[in-house]
Amino acid sequence: MTTATREEFTFQTEIKQLLNILSHSLYQNREIAVRELVSNASDSLNKLRHIQLSEAEYRDDAPLKITLLPDATAKTLTIVDNGVGLTREELIENLGTIAHSGSLDFMKKAAEAKAGTHDSDSSGNKSDLSLIGQFGVGFYAAFMLADTVEVITRSYREETGWKWTSDGTGQYSIEPVDEAPRGAQIVLHLKEDAIDEFTKEYRLESIVRRYSTFVPHAVYVGEKHVNNQPPIWVEPKSQVTPEQYKSFYQWLTHHANEEPLWHLHLSADSPLQFQSILYCPPVNLELQGFGRLEHGLTLCAKRILVQDDNKDLLPDYLHFVYGLVDSADLPLNVSRETLQDNRLIPKLRKVLTKKVLDYLAELAEEQPATYAKFYEQFGMVLRGGVGVDFENREKIARLLRLASSHDVTPGATTSLGEYVKRMREDQTQIYYLGGPDLASLLRNPHYETFRDRGLEVLFLTDPVDEFALSHLQEFDGKSLVSIDSADIQLPASAESPSSSTTGEEQGGSSQIAPAGFDRVLEIFRQALGERVQDVRKATRLATSPVCLVNPQGSMSSQLQKVLSQTVKDFNLSRRILEVNPQAPLIGRLATLSSSGTNDDFIADCGLQLYASAMLLDGLVVEPDLTADRMRKLMEEAADKRTVIIT
Repeated sequence: MTTATREEFTFQTEIKQLLNILSHSLYQNREIAVRELVSNASDSLNKLRHIQLSEAEYRDDAPLKITLLPDATAKTLTIVDNGVGLTREELIENLGTIAHSGSLDFMKKAAEAKAGTHDSDSSGNKSDLSLIGQFGVGFYAAFMLADTVEVITRSYREETGWKWTSDGTGQYSIEPVDEAPRGAQIVLHLKEDAIDEFTKEYRLESIVRRYSTFVPHAVYVGEKHVNNQPPIWVEPKSQVTPEQYKSFYQWLTHHANEEPLWHLHLSADSPLQFQSILYCPPVNLELQGFGRLEHGLTLCAKRILVQDDNKDLLPDYLHFVYGLVDSADLPLNVSRETLQDNRLIPKLRKVLTKKVLDYLAELAEEQPATYAKFYEQFGMVLRGGVGVDFENREKIARLLRLASSHDVTPGATTSLGEYVKRMREDQTQIYYLGGPDLASLLRNPHYETFRDRGLEVLFLTDPVDEFALSHLQEFDGKSLVSIDSADIQLPASAESPSSSTTGEEQGGSSQIAPAGFDRVLEIFRQALGERVQDVRKATRLATSPVCLVNPQGSMSSQLQKVLSQTVKDFNLSRRILEVNPQAPLIGRLATLSSSGTNDDFIADCGLQLYASAMLLDGLVVEPDLTADRMRKLMEEAADKRTVIIT
């Protein structure tokens, strides 16, 4: 039995003020105190494991573990570990001096001695010196919960135990104790407002599962083993089973019985050291009306939770990805809750984004069926990245899948890369057309000349695709152009339609205009006035009488439609009305134009053809005048009908 007496000490700084800052200002919530003490206990166990690997005399069969023991009667919470423990001098040095880190000091000494020691056990596993407490202040978070804190400890090198006691007001005491077990017992004499919460086992289990699930040692609350989810991201990919990946996904997402569509296991040492597992869920709940998915990635520092909802590690267009990122390089402040230097996050974000996009490209190449499922669910989110991520725009563009005239089977899609491979050698543009649905696009007048000339057109039934292509502007050196634009350039090899088409199908651009055609254009021009920029002979129609062409440099019709419905006071651009001289209706109007008495009728036809062309683009203009004009034209047509059977 020891005869040493209790000794009183004064902290080596203005401790009363500093402890108040540490325990109340640097931590955002009180449960962090439990995390810090569990982390310190884990450090102690890591140190002992390293020592036992290199020094046989300190080895034993006792499993290394951490135990939380709540006692509502005694109003205490005790955190116990059987790690290295502390000597009297170490208590003074590590707990009596603020910001002195025993863990950091230990790591430095271990690094210096590494050349002369073995750091692997008999099974070849390297000892883990990934210590958490590198700031030396986490222990003082205990005063967030406790009026008085006791540390009962015995170093692995000594037979004598010691008891450190403080109420956090500037003084602490140290006295010897008999029969103290190796390691440390942190006894928190809880504050009145903490007793009810921190003596409940279910509450402590919840805290451990949230923050300390992945510490490399067993953590118990009473008799219950709490952290039984292994940190599979630290294991080599070849040693992780599909069932383990699935189980971790379900733990991470809380989606029981759900299998991820794909997972990506990453490990990097340069330029950043981190390990990560990322998952894609099998379905996009946003498509099912559940609203936007609001979750981020779990961010850890050496297996200890820092943030469980970090939305800065991936760009918004990848916000559907679940996962965990664990970085040994993470520069944390003393509370481990906020980043001391957040320049690492953009670096991590850059690497993670590139890895995900590269994996998706690989998936599209090697598992097209799986990629098709992915794109069906998340393509609408992914393609949004084209307009915001300039650095990765080309990568995202290669992942787009779009409907095409190459294969109009429902559900069939193509990539921009595949489109380019099929292009004619002298074709300089990638053609696309937006509209409400595939059936409407196939009937669109603008498509006629491309169909007849065998030129492939991408069909965009979702305005998001048009926004993406408008931001992209070009792909593999080929400009992306909507076929309702005046910017269209046909390749020389396609100047004439396929030889299999009839003369009528070849369209008005290659035919002689009938007499009176120029007068029809002039009547149309006067009737339409400021509604259009110009009225001219068609250069792209086969059978339709007219089409509307957007001036050079203007948005496509589909984009203008969307903006007119969503942006207040948005003004549609004045378009060009192209008139097909070979259309039967236009030929008849040209004949009627020889008599001035038909001018009003021709003008009404011009106005109605314009309104119909706008309607094909999903835009209703002057509905009252259009309806009245349609009625009048039908009355005139009815008057010319007869009941005489011929």
